[in-house]
Amino acid sequence: MLTSIIEASENFCIHQIRVAHSIINELPDKRTLIAYIDIETLDESKNHRVYLGAERAFAQRVSTLFLEEDDSDDETLIDMMLETANLIVGSAKVIAEESGKNTFTIQTPHFEKIDTFDMEYDQMKVVKIENDEMIIAIKELN
Repeated sequence: MLTSIIEASENFCIHQIRVAHSIINELPDKRTLIAYIDIETLDESKNHRVYLGAERAFAQRVSTLFLEEDDSDDETLIDMMLETANLIVGSAKVIAEESGKNTFTIQTPHFEKIDTFDMEYDQMKVVKIENDEMIIAIKELN
């Protein structure tokens, strides 16, 4: 499942942000805007929570892209994190369906907090664009 979410996030970087990216395994110790979206796998009937935690600069990059705002307030950046979670996990759902592996349904995204990423997780990767980072983590709920 993480594979399809990472593929979707890479597609997001390539086709939306249009800046080179890398995937790293090191969790940054920085303040992030943290959103999550719950998913249910169809083949295993298990629930998972997918967290996206982005630094302010990463969220601002998305806000500039979609809203053409260069200096967004926290409320707007929170909205951008919710939209980013929805876009990436929604795209991952389509990728999983097309591959026939780890298919899942998605719920509505929620905002958690602005703080250091200290959420419990089972798997994690970080998407890095220049100096900006976005954490993608998955936690099984059942």
